[in-house]
Amino acid sequence: MHPDEEVPPIVDMRGITIRFPGVLALDHVDFALHPGEVHSLMGENGAGKSTLIKALTGVYTIDSGTITVAGATRTFASTADAQSAGISTVYQEVNLCPNLTVGENVMLGHELRRSRTIDWRATHAEAGRHLLGLGLDIDPRSLLSTHSIAIQQLVAISRAMVLESTVLILDEPTSSLDRGEVEQLFGVIRELRSTGVAILFVSHFLEQVYEISDRITVLRNGALVGEYRIADLPRDALVTKMIGRELD
Repeated sequence: MHPDEEVPPIVDMRGITIRFPGVLALDHVDFALHPGEVHSLMGENGAGKSTLIKALTGVYTIDSGTITVAGATRTFASTADAQSAGISTVYQEVNLCPNLTVGENVMLGHELRRSRTIDWRATHAEAGRHLLGLGLDIDPRSLLSTHSIAIQQLVAISRAMVLESTVLILDEPTSSLDRGEVEQLFGVIRELRSTGVAILFVSHFLEQVYEISDRITVLRNGALVGEYRIADLPRDALVTKMIGRELD
């Protein structure tokens, strides 16, 4: 599946405004994310990227504006609310349980049961199927803490798929990865994109943004600069839009 702007967006944020004491963090920002696309959110530190993501994931309450997910206007009071709407986030620092097994992390809260007891063999087998679906051939019974950050991120993505997430937010996922691990992650991203998952990607590595993205939205000082197809925005033009002036 390829991004098609004629298809209604799975996420449509309009006029998003968030104020903190003495600070206008977001000023009437629009952002749309379509099924089957990778959409990068770009801007310098303090531009509003994290604030917009936290508005979408229920961490922050918006002061004005609307958030529509799958055609329904939503108000998120918590991350659980956003997750129930199909929105999952994988951060640079993976938010999983290192002392549980890989399979327990993938299936947490969705364990398979036999009568009233958890069927751990079936649960780990089901986790293994989800992991293999992302090209990850590891023992689901192994402790999560024994694996690299790259593997832990893929485990977190597998968990998002167990939750039947239609929107996946990847916030600086490649910061601690080597090139081979980045390629493995990008292979998973491309596979998810082909199945219609909408992916919001945040990275300060421009070459990676241009390698994996279909579109880019640029924020500066809490305001929307614009939304662009990746093919229509050269890298030097992106940097100019991010910083608000031509490079010397």
